[in-house]
Amino acid sequence: MNLEEKLWKAFNKALGQFQLIDEDDRILVGLSGGKDSLCLLEFLARRSKVHVPRFTVEACHVRMDNIHYETDTTYLQSFCDRLSIPLHIITTSFAATVPDGVPSGRQKPACFLCSWQRRKQLFNLAQELGCTKIALGHHQDDIIHTALMNLTFQGQFSTMPAKLRMKKMPITIIRPLCLCQETDIRIYAETQQYEKQIKQCPYEHDTKRTAAAELFQHIQQLNPEARYSIFHALETNNKLVEY
Repeated sequence: MNLEEKLWKAFNKALGQFQLIDEDDRILVGLSGGKDSLCLLEFLARRSKVHVPRFTVEACHVRMDNIHYETDTTYLQSFCDRLSIPLHIITTSFAATVPDGVPSGRQKPACFLCSWQRRKQLFNLAQELGCTKIALGHHQDDIIHTALMNLTFQGQFSTMPAKLRMKKMPITIIRPLCLCQETDIRIYAETQQYEKQIKQCPYEHDTKRTAAAELFQHIQQLNPEARYSIFHALETNNKLVEY
């Protein structure tokens, strides 16, 4: 089995195992421009050509005009055109204050505020378009890193689920790459010659998530099977699907 077949198999297994797509779904993909979201969009576009279940896909790219982070929107547009996927590009910004609806306290880091604003724009557009699902490009490593972060910093055994049904709106968040490993996606992106962002986010290497990724590397050195043990624990404790 080659790498593309391995990823495609894991992607389709996740769709079935977690029941991520239903008949007549309208799915909005959060397209950051990174390797994960590009791979996700490519696979969803390919899967949408299979007749069961029938669903449609659109993409949304949110740009922050007050972060020195730049993507080539011309490339993203051509990528979506090649897949026959409509692309929506939104330019916004975030303030250094805590947004409404977020518990107040100490100052939130830029990554949190940026992510909050991006997610808000995705939800707004999804509701305008009548979408039933929002698909995000988080892979298995992201899910495990989040679990380690929550254990270490919050004292909770939880993570970003593969399927999360929102309580305040008729939208479900799905993560179809939840069974795919980051290394496989990175190598696949290189073979597919995905273009990288023009400028990287200045905050991306200065977060607790980076520390959690390094911790996971140490854990894997202790036990190469740790990935499967942690993910199995999340699954058996019903942390990967939330209603």
